[in-house]
Amino acid sequence: MSEVERLRLLPWVGVDGRRCYLSTDADGSGYVARLADEVEAVQLALGARLVERASEVLGVQGRGVRARPNELRCLAYGLVEALRDALRIAESRAARRGDS
Repeated sequence: MSEVERLRLLPWVGVDGRRCYLSTDADGSGYVARLADEVEAVQLALGARLVERASEVLGVQGRGVRARPNELRCLAYGLVEALRDALRIAESRAARRGDS
């Protein structure tokens, strides 16, 4: 009996902005699956750094710094992208656990 193949939601989108999936076996240990794991780790680390920076800029921890509107706009854009990545990662991991 062969192992069941499943689709894994990858942590990136295609050129057209559509979701990318990987057809993988049950253990998901192939090259692209390992690459996806590494990309997820980088995306989550970047998100954590953006949260720290936002806390500094907004004065959540300590006194905060005076930020220009352009800096706030860039920070907000980065946070939106980081949240989008984190949600995609969470959805992918939940599906692999069978929680979807």
